[in-house]
Amino acid sequence: MFGLYESGENYLETILMLQNRGMSVRSVDIAAEMNFSKPSVSRAVGILKNGGFIDVAPDGYITLTEEGRIVAERIYERHTVISKWLMDLGVSEKTALEDACKLEHGISEESFEKLKQHIKEKHGDIL
Repeated sequence: MFGLYESGENYLETILMLQNRGMSVRSVDIAAEMNFSKPSVSRAVGILKNGGFIDVAPDGYITLTEEGRIVAERIYERHTVISKWLMDLGVSEKTALEDACKLEHGISEESFEKLKQHIKEKHGDIL
């Protein structure tokens, strides 16, 4: 296994979101969702497969491995918590979602856990 860059985390998060919608995911679905070219997605899929984050069936369907699901769920939780928190502060939904994408990858585990704790203490369960 190897570490992921922000782009790899975004791919895993996208696969998770598509699967949560009940979709069987293929590269073309990821390309459409992320508005990326098919060659870019194919390259990323190869890297994620080699890293042990996804499995690709012979028919092209993509599933997250255990490791891939852990990473995807971590990033998705960060995105959800940060975007809801920003919207609760009065930030527009569009800006909150864009800013959450930027913040979710760079925030440390310690800071994120403290942020979640603070939100729960001050606002209850807005998440």
